[in-house]
Amino acid sequence: MPFVHLDANGKILAVYTESVEGASEVSPDDPALKAFIQQNIPQAGGGAGGINPDDDWVQSDLALARVIEDLIEVLLDKKLIMFTDFPEGAQKKLLDRRGLRKEFDLVEDLFGDGSDENFDDGSGQGGGGIL
Repeated sequence: MPFVHLDANGKILAVYTESVEGASEVSPDDPALKAFIQQNIPQAGGGAGGINPDDDWVQSDLALARVIEDLIEVLLDKKLIMFTDFPEGAQKKLLDRRGLRKEFDLVEDLFGDGSDENFDDGSGQGGGGIL
């Protein structure tokens, strides 16, 4: 749990990971703590100055991560590397990603790609949609 040092008005002045004299313990989800962190460490996420998902660099990093994930799968399939060659943390992340991708593929198979071109609206014209 984090510990905070407050001023006379109850505003956070400092945050500590351990108990110090004059500091009080707060929940990690405390709104004032989150606001203090976002104001003082913008790259910690969420607020102004945080990570912008529309940023070209962020999009490039996300795309590259997918390429690396696919590359790892190819290398594993060709038995050029073994899954156990990766550190335990990397193995867990790869398994988590593989599970998420399978769930996404299942949902996509169940509901299609979102187009209604094969949906029969009953008009005899083969159009998609009810309206």
